[in-house]
Amino acid sequence: MTTQFLRDEKGRTIGTIASTANGVLVLRNAKGQSLGTYDPERNVTIDSKGRAVGTGNLLTILLRSC
Repeated sequence: MTTQFLRDEKGRTIGTIASTANGVLVLRNAKGQSLGTYDPERNVTIDSKGRAVGTGNLLTILLRSC
């Protein structure tokens, strides 16, 4: 499992994207709350409420919407 830290222009961590063992990417905000997932097998991004956001990896859009 790898984790990518997302930082703002001042270098502060605003979120993370972690990959799970099955390849799904999980987006969390700076407080550790899950904002959504991206499943590369289905090529769909899902928000924290289980709704499809769209096709492709749109995780950073979820980070901007919080």
